[in-house]
Amino acid sequence: MLKENKFSKYLIYAVGEIILVVIGILIALAINNSNQHRVTRKKEQTYLNGLKAEFQISKIKLGNLIEVNKNNFYGAKQLLEFISDKNERPTEKQFSELLFNTFSSDISFNPNNSLLNEIINSGSLKDISNKDLRIQLTNWISTIEDVTKQENELGIQREKVLDIFREDGNSLRTIFELTGVNEELGLKETELNLSNLDLLDSRKFENNILMFILTVKAMEKAHYEPLMEDLNSILLLIDNEIN
Repeated sequence: MLKENKFSKYLIYAVGEIILVVIGILIALAINNSNQHRVTRKKEQTYLNGLKAEFQISKIKLGNLIEVNKNNFYGAKQLLEFISDKNERPTEKQFSELLFNTFSSDISFNPNNSLLNEIINSGSLKDISNKDLRIQLTNWISTIEDVTKQENELGIQREKVLDIFREDGNSLRTIFELTGVNEELGLKETELNLSNLDLLDSRKFENNILMFILTVKAMEKAHYEPLMEDLNSILLLIDNEIN
C-alpha cells in the first residue's frame, strides 16, 4: 500500500488492527475479572456459611452462660436474704446446696472463632463484600477480649467467697457431703459434720457476697446482653448475604 501511495488506507488498516488487539485484550480482561469475581463470591459464600455455623454455636454457648450467670445472681441474692432475716434461717442442707449451686460454676465464654481468626489472619476479610459485616466481625474479637477481662474480675470475686472455706471454722466437707459431691469424688463420709450456718452472721461473708452480686449484675447488663445483641446482628447480616 505504501509503494502504491495508499498511505491513508494503510493507516486505517493499522489503526483497525490496533483496535482489534485492544478489544481482544479488554474482552480477555473482562472474562478474567468475571471469573475472578465468581471465584471470590464462591469463596465468600463458603466463609459466610462457615461463620454462620460458628456464630450459631457461640449463641447457644452464650445463652447457656447467661442462664448460669442469672442463677448465680439469684442464689447470691437468696443468701443475702437469709443474712438479713435472722428469723428465717435455712437448714444446713439448704445452705450447702445454695452455696454449691451459686459458686461451683466458673463463668467463661468460649466462642467458636476458629474460622473467623483464620479469615482475619489470612487477610481474607476483604473478601466479605458487606462493609458493615466486616466491621462487626473485626469488632467482635476486641469485644470478646473486654468480656474476658470482666469474667476474670468475676472469677476473683467468686474466689474471695470460696477462700472463706479455707479458714478454720468453715467446712467444705459439710457442703460436699450434703450435696452429693463426696459420692461423686469417691470420698468417705465423716462422723463429724461442722456447720457453716455461722457464716450468715459474718460481715466478711456478707461483704464478699455483695461484691459478687455487683460483679455478676455488671457481667449481665454491661457485657453479656450487649454481646448477645452483637451476635444477633452479625447473624442477621450473614443471613442477608448468603445466597
